[in-house]
Amino acid sequence: MLERPIITLTTDFGLKDPFVGIMKGIILGINPKAEIIDIAHNITPHNTLEASHVISKAYKYFPPTTIHVVVVDPEVGSPRRPLLIVTENHYFIGPDNGVFSHIIEEERESPIFKVFHITASHYFLPVDGPTFHGRDIFAPVAAWFSKGIESSKLGETINDYVVLPLPKTKAVGENVFEGEVVHIDGFGNAITNITRNDIEKLSPDYHEGKLKVIYNDQQINFTHYYSETGESHLSAIINSFGFLELFCFKGSASNKYGIKIGDKVSAVII
Repeated sequence: MLERPIITLTTDFGLKDPFVGIMKGIILGINPKAEIIDIAHNITPHNTLEASHVISKAYKYFPPTTIHVVVVDPEVGSPRRPLLIVTENHYFIGPDNGVFSHIIEEERESPIFKVFHITASHYFLPVDGPTFHGRDIFAPVAAWFSKGIESSKLGETINDYVVLPLPKTKAVGENVFEGEVVHIDGFGNAITNITRNDIEKLSPDYHEGKLKVIYNDQQINFTHYYSETGESHLSAIINSFGFLELFCFKGSASNKYGIKIGDKVSAVII
C-alpha cells in the first residue's frame, strides 16, 4: 500500500443525507492516514449497471493499490455477499450485485485476479440494522485493508460472483456498427457503447468527414469538439474516454431529444 493509502467512494447516496460523511468518518477513525476521494455520489438510485459503468471509467486514473469502494446496494441486508476484488493494480470493495461487472470483464484475465467473499466479521462495525452496510461493512473493511491486512484474511475466494449482461456492439455489414446508449451524464450527454476502436475497424480515417451517426432514424452531425455545432442541434462526438457520445451544445441532449439508456445508435462509414 501507499504510505498514504487512497480510498475512493462511489455511491447513490447523494449529499443530502449524512451517509457519505459517516463512511469517511469510519475510514479515518480506523486509518487516519487514508486519503479519501469522491468519484460520484449521484448514481441513479439502485442503478448497479450505471455504477459499474462509472467506476470502470474512473479507476485507471488512480495510482496502483488504490482501493475503490462502490456502494449501490438495493439488496442491502439480504444474503447478497460483500466482495473484495483483487486485480493487478487496484482493489474493489462492494456488494455482489453486479456493480463490478465492467471491472470483471476488463480485469479477469489479469494473472492475479481474485474475488473474495468477505466473511471476516471482526473487521465489521457492530451491525445495528440491515440498511447501512456502507457504514457497517464496506467502509471499515476498506479502512482495515488499507492498513495492510492481507486479502486472504478477509474471506474465501469465489468464482460464482454476479456479472450483469453488458450491452454489446455489433458490426452490421461492412460499414455499420450498431450500439446503444449506456449512460446519461450530468450534462445530459448520452454516451454509447460504440468506441473509437469499433469505428476505426471500419475506417481509420473516419474523422475526415467519412462518418455519419444515426439516432432515431435520423442522421446526426459528427463533430470534433462541442462548440463546432449550433446550440439547437443534436450532434455526435468521440469523447475523451473514446466513446461515441450524443450531445447538444450548452444543453441537455437527453432532455431535449428524449434520449434514454438503451436507445439504439448506429455509426456508418460513408
